[in-house]
Amino acid sequence: MSPAEVREGVSLTNLDQPLFPDAGATKRDLLDYLDAVSARLLPVLADRPLSVVRVLRGQDEFMQKNLPKYTPGWVPRVKLWAETSKRDISYALCNDRRTLLWFGNQRAIEYHPTLTRVGHEGPTHLILDLDPPEGAAFGTAVAGARLVRRALADAGLAGALKTSGAKGVHVFVPLAPGQAVEDVAAATRAVAARAERLDPDRATTAFIREDRHGKVFLDSTRAGGATVVAAYSPRVRPGVRVSFPVPWSDADDVTPADFTVHTALKLLGGEDSWVAEMPAPQELPADLVEEGHTIPVARVAAMHEGKRRARARRESGEGG
Repeated sequence: MSPAEVREGVSLTNLDQPLFPDAGATKRDLLDYLDAVSARLLPVLADRPLSVVRVLRGQDEFMQKNLPKYTPGWVPRVKLWAETSKRDISYALCNDRRTLLWFGNQRAIEYHPTLTRVGHEGPTHLILDLDPPEGAAFGTAVAGARLVRRALADAGLAGALKTSGAKGVHVFVPLAPGQAVEDVAAATRAVAARAERLDPDRATTAFIREDRHGKVFLDSTRAGGATVVAAYSPRVRPGVRVSFPVPWSDADDVTPADFTVHTALKLLGGEDSWVAEMPAPQELPADLVEEGHTIPVARVAAMHEGKRRARARRESGEGG
């Protein structure tokens, strides 16, 4: 066994192991990427309760929220009450290179921070997640993002674009502090609804997959306590793709496969494009928030509709 390599006081082990099937990358590739991009990734993660997706050798991927007991004491953390599990969760705060390298050595591949930051009042961003239909070209997601951009502009807002690292894209709209979680969630629903109205043949807010009919899904549920994969974070995808900032002017000329742990570093350029493309924090217009409060929460509406359809199927079967 080769001796461990030490960086920032962290022993890095088993560096030649493949990350996962179809990764085309080793643990060393992951750590070298995280280390090289740390100056851009850490500001995105700083002071945000963090969930990570890990892939242990020979096992399926899993999301880790609660820090394990063997976590070093120097890893920053914050305890938050989790309503779903009715317990306190000890979340990491990935604020420094040492912590990032420790996570990488734990085979943490994906980094999913919250939309809230410790000490910041309210969500820091409004986010739309655009998911293209199965088998559709990436340009389909980009076309949906352009509808979102138009809807934002019509409301006097602006956002930045990045690939999700999977099939779709994310639009991030930076927010001024002090805006209530419920109002941001409502505005997110309203932006999605307005984008859908711009081109209902291309985009849909239908949460139930069978109702989308080959259209781009405008997911407005990334609000409240949700997390979203960070800009520059790797993903558990073939080739270890990376969620990467894309200027609006370049969006039609890229694909998610362009950005991997092997290629992304060469594409960074001299300035941090995520910072450069991000508008200044904005106040949400009152009419946008008001409209959003009239739109049902997608997950809740879908749950009720699913129950209604199941009941209708049962009754139809009984009638037959």
